[in-house]
This record gives sequence, C-alpha cells and structure tokens, in this order.
Amino acid sequence: MRIAKQDIPVRINVPGAVARQKLNFGDAAGYGKISGEYFSLGAGTDIAPLLQGLENDLCQSPHWGYVLQGELTVAYADGTREEINGGDLFYWPPGHTVKVGQDAEVILFSPQHEHSEVIDHMLGKMAG
Repeated sequence: MRIAKQDIPVRINVPGAVARQKLNFGDAAGYGKISGEYFSLGAGTDIAPLLQGLENDLCQSPHWGYVLQGELTVAYADGTREEINGGDLFYWPPGHTVKVGQDAEVILFSPQHEHSEVIDHMLGKMAG
C-alpha cells in the first residue's frame, strides 16, 4: 500500500506546522523489536532471485517506510503490482518483492528478527 503525501489526511494545519496522519497503516501486532533501515538501490536492482527459497519466494517481513527519491515496483503474493515513487509513504505486508526502476533512497522500519532472516538469506544467495 502506497500513499502520496498529498493524499495523507491533514489533522493539524496551523501557521508553521502541518501534521498528516494515515490511520490503519498496517499492523505490527505480534512483532518484537523494530529496526530502522536505509537502503540505497541502483536502477535495475531486482531482489526476486535473492528471495528464491523463502516461503513463496517472497520477502515475508512487513515494512513501513518512505521513499526519499527514485522509483520502485513492488509485486505482491496476490499478483498485484504497485509503483512507489519519491515522496511516497508505504506499507508492504509480508509476501512481496521489489524491483528498482530509478536509483532509489528508501527508509524502512521492519521487525528486526523477521527482516534479519531475509537479509541473511539474501547474503547467503550472494555468497553462492
């Protein structure tokens, strides 16, 4: 799920401050500690081959985050695809993969246990 800044409901709008809030933006129930992550991804990067061997060959960790710049395509387990661009806030539920269309800078917040398992799997794939 992605949402552009202008589509996030304004809750406070006073001189010098605007606060926007999107309710029900994913569910972190049942997860422990959260990690803060910063990804720099080059155009053409496709993590799908690195996810092979995981459940349904997809990342099974949820992520909440913000794209500082660039363009990503996220494909979900149900077959839907979503374009996410610089300035977008997002929630990716478990069961997704990512391909980079334009060089991207992305901030993610993820359950650290679940995402560390995915990252370790990817590192193993890269090591051969």
